Amino acid sequence: MKNPLNYLLVTVKGICMGAADVIPGVSGGTIAFMTGIYEELVGSINSINGTAVKLLFTGKFRQFWKHINGNFLFSLIAGILISILSLAKLMQYLLNYQPIQTWAFFFGLIVASSIFILRGIKKWKVKDFIMLVFGIVLGVVVCTLSPTETPDGLWFIFLCGAIAICAMILPGISGSFILLVLGKYEYMMGTLADIISGTGNWLDFVTVIVFVVGAATGIIAFSKFLHWLLQHYHRETLLVMAGFIIGSLVKVWPWSDKATLVKSQFPELMALDETGGLTAAMVEQHFGMIDMHMGGAVLFALVGFFLVTGIELATVMISRRRKTVQPEE
Repeated sequence: MKNPLNYLLVTVKGICMGAADVIPGVSGGTIAFMTGIYEELVGSINSINGTAVKLLFTGKFRQFWKHINGNFLFSLIAGILISILSLAKLMQYLLNYQPIQTWAFFFGLIVASSIFILRGIKKWKVKDFIMLVFGIVLGVVVCTLSPTETPDGLWFIFLCGAIAICAMILPGISGSFILLVLGKYEYMMGTLADIISGTGNWLDFVTVIVFVVGAATGIIAFSKFLHWLLQHYHRETLLVMAGFIIGSLVKVWPWSDKATLVKSQFPELMALDETGGLTAAMVEQHFGMIDMHMGGAVLFALVGFFLVTGIELATVMISRRRKTVQPEE
């Protein structure tokens, strides 16, 4: 049995995972791999099965908790939640007041992520290019044909939670990036920020609860399927994922959301928007007067790119070191 210090360390690792999950392009799964808890995480998730349900509903709580590695999961989830709740307010501020630099940072993160996914593909064949192009087209279609404002209904929030959480167990794929594609990243960050600041209402609490329930449902329902998919169609899955990420870059282009850019540089328009008085004509009129921050955008995109590069290189080094040390044990 692990001592409390070990579980405290797991919580710290969870905080690192949570920080990664808040940023589109950085994968919590990658952080789990780097910190040496990836296999235990996946194994614990897969242990939530029929046997676990039977133990729970027959009142054998101690056996249930041991079966699912409850202490580990509780410590990890606590760390993830601490990190997400701490960073939500910051992310909302940056998206509202520094959108160009923030989206450029995300852009760099996602470009680097797609490159490192493709880097693992060796001996390219024609069908590989077809799968990659299919993923790119799929990403562009999803991002350009989906409505600007996706539904705020609880059913869609549940679905977002179920889909986004699956990215947590896939190194290289970010759950917050999935939320970005689904059009609910800013919405969920704003909701969490309102709750943290004490300005949230009962609907905000319900929204977060529904999202968490969706996440729990999704990770239990899809973890085995995703594992099977990667085991049997690993190459094809990675190619489609990489293509999807590349195609979805249209979603994070720093200058695509004119309304947000205009409001960030004209505070009076942000106040006007809150009262419902901001029109499309006003946005277009002011868009030509904003500072595009080209230099800052390039700088932050490079920072994001090299951040993922550093994480990926560290992951490779750790993996090689483990392979070297393992035979000596």
